[in-house]
Amino acid sequence: MQRCRSHAADGTWNGRLSHYLLPALLILDDFAMREYTTQQADDLYELISERTRAGSIIVTSNRSPQDWYPLFPNPVLAEGALDRLLGRAHHLVLQGRSYRQFQRPDRVTGTTEAST
Repeated sequence: MQRCRSHAADGTWNGRLSHYLLPALLILDDFAMREYTTQQADDLYELISERTRAGSIIVTSNRSPQDWYPLFPNPVLAEGALDRLLGRAHHLVLQGRSYRQFQRPDRVTGTTEAST
């Protein structure tokens, strides 16, 4: 969403929004990692609203959907955006350890969980 904010400031948001509506599938990775500013929430609402009419969306997040709502400064906007995302969604909840722990630079190379 950082990019959306800069595009809104320089007047290119409508072009970027059109770009995000083109593919058959849009992936929002690491969704809801931090609180959104008012402008980011507005842009995200517009993107989700338009995108739900244009194609499919995959959302990945380390937070459960009920934890997404407080990240929006406007609860009405949050309800609208998340209702569009969650209303017709298929939820997949993955259990287990994160693979990212194995990619840390301080991790000793050559060892895996299976070999320890």
